[in-house]
Amino acid sequence: MKMNSLQKINFRYGWRYRLALSGCALAVVVVVLGAFTRLVDAGLGCPDWPGCYGHLTWPNEIHEIQTANKAFPDAPVDANKTWPEMVHRYFAGVLLLLVAALAFLSWSWTKQPTFKHIHFLLALIILQAAFGMWTVTLKLWPQVVTAHLLGGMATLSMLWLLVERMRYEGSRRYLNKYLALSNLRPLAFLTALLIIVQIALGGWTSSNYAALACPDFPTCHGQWFPQANFDTGFNISQQIGPNYLGGALENDARTAIHLTHRFGAVLVTILMLILVFYTWRAGARRWALLLSSLLLLQVGLGIANVVMFLPLPIAVAHNAGAALLLLGIITFCYRIHVAKKMKARERSLKKLTNSSESVLVSNL
Repeated sequence: MKMNSLQKINFRYGWRYRLALSGCALAVVVVVLGAFTRLVDAGLGCPDWPGCYGHLTWPNEIHEIQTANKAFPDAPVDANKTWPEMVHRYFAGVLLLLVAALAFLSWSWTKQPTFKHIHFLLALIILQAAFGMWTVTLKLWPQVVTAHLLGGMATLSMLWLLVERMRYEGSRRYLNKYLALSNLRPLAFLTALLIIVQIALGGWTSSNYAALACPDFPTCHGQWFPQANFDTGFNISQQIGPNYLGGALENDARTAIHLTHRFGAVLVTILMLILVFYTWRAGARRWALLLSSLLLLQVGLGIANVVMFLPLPIAVAHNAGAALLLLGIITFCYRIHVAKKMKARERSLKKLTNSSESVLVSNL
C-alpha cells in the first residue's frame, strides 16, 4: 500500500523522534559516565587517544600490560582506570554516530523546522569529541576539562530541545497551558543562565580538585570567610603542559573556587525559589513542585558531598542532578517561549485578516 506525502513525512519524523529520544537517554549515560571517570581519577587512564595504550579496548593480558608499560613508561597501566575511560569513549562514540544518523535522515526533508538544529547538534558533538581528545593530550588542563563538561551538558540540552520541538512545536497545548506563565519568561531565562554559570563553576571546582577544599558545612575551615586566593583560583591562563591530575593549585586557591561555587548555589536557590513561588501563584503547581524538588535534591546532594567527604555515588548523583535541573529549567523556558511566540503569531494573523477584510469592504 502506497503512502501519501503526509504519511511519509509522519513516518520519517517518527523515526527521527525515536532516534532523538534514544540519543537523549544515551547522552544522560555519557554525562554520568564522564562524571564517574573524572571522579575516579581515570581521565588519564589511557594516555593516548582514541585507543588505549594502542588497543581498541584496553590492555588486560599480562603481556599486553608489559608492552604498554614499555611504550608508556611515564603512565603505567592501572586496570581500575583504563576501563572507565574507554567505556566512556565507546558510549560517546555511539552517541556521535546516532546524531550523524539523525543528520543523514534529515536530508530527506530539508525544509523541516529542526534541520538546522540537528546539524548544529552534530557540529557540537564533533567539537565535544575534540575536547575529549584534548582532555587527554593536554593532561587534564582545567580549562579543557571544564569545557568538556559544559559541552556534554550542552549536547544533552540540545538533544532534549530537539525532542521537545518534535513533540510539541506548533501544538496548542503550549498556548493553552503556558501562556499564563509568559510574564515569568525573563525570570525563568535569568534562572537558566545562572544555573549554566553554576554548572561551569562546578566543572571548574571538579577540574581543579577543589570539591573538598572546605571540609565542613556551612562554614569553611570553621570560618565564614576563610583565607582564599581568588586571583589564582580563577586564573584561566594556567600553563599548558603539566599533568593536572590531582590538581596544581594551593589550598587557598582551591578554597576560593569552592566558596564561589557555594555562593553560586545560594544565588541559584534564591532565584529558583522566587520562580517557584510565582509559578505556583500562576497556577502551574506541578511545575512548581517539579522545579523545587529538583532544586532541593541538588542542594542536598551538594551538602552531602561535603559532610560525607565526597562519596563516589553521591558525587556522581550530584552531576546527574545538575543535568536534570538544567533540563527542567530549559524545558520550562522553552514551553513558555513557544506559547508566547504562538500567541504573537495568532495576533499578527488576526490583524492581517482584519486588514484584508477592511480592504475588501472598502472596495465593495
